[in-house]
Amino acid sequence: MPCEHDGHRKRLKARFIKSGLDDFEPHNVLELLLFYSVPRKDTNPLAHRLINRFGSLSGVFDAKPEELMKVDGITENTAVLISMIPQVARKYLEDKAEAVNVIGSYNDIGNYLMPKFVGRTVETVMLASLDNKNKIVSCKIVAEGEADRANLSKRKIMEEAMRVDATRVILAHNHPRGFAVPSAEDIFLTEEIYSLLKTIGIELVDHIIFAEDDFVSLAASGIDFQKK
Repeated sequence: MPCEHDGHRKRLKARFIKSGLDDFEPHNVLELLLFYSVPRKDTNPLAHRLINRFGSLSGVFDAKPEELMKVDGITENTAVLISMIPQVARKYLEDKAEAVNVIGSYNDIGNYLMPKFVGRTVETVMLASLDNKNKIVSCKIVAEGEADRANLSKRKIMEEAMRVDATRVILAHNHPRGFAVPSAEDIFLTEEIYSLLKTIGIELVDHIIFAEDDFVSLAASGIDFQKK
């Protein structure tokens, strides 16, 4: 027996097929997504509850599954589906960025690394390792922490660079709730890591800081972290 909401679901799907999500309101985006984990119910009220609880569409997608499940009507399946969205987006963007594997400028590495920070809500530090032709041979997470803090292990950075026989490396981290502006601590740590890697013949050529869709290169900004 047809559900009273079937017609609405068909119309919303047809609208998406015709013109994509560009003219969708945030709650419409969630409403459409929820069709695939909440069968035969009106998902509009649930979409509104989620946005009211987390403040925005991005806030909903960034919420942890356990927090999502505190909202009335959100099952584990629905929480997993919602939480997957930013991570699927990251995988998609990373895959497209893989075509850039030779670094010629700080913009190249910025564009290569930016997708890797999509959907990350805690500070994450990555190390991109390059060979002597500036080809990326590895890009690994070397530290993760609570929001705005990462437990950075200098030893782990050294070990990762040596593991892939890197000639040069680029350090990168995100400011999940801030701006792409290096702090005094960021600069001090960069100087320390540069000096440490120099002792084993590996050059730290840059440290790039990301925040949302922006990034700043310490090297391009004229910050002399190689003075030691």
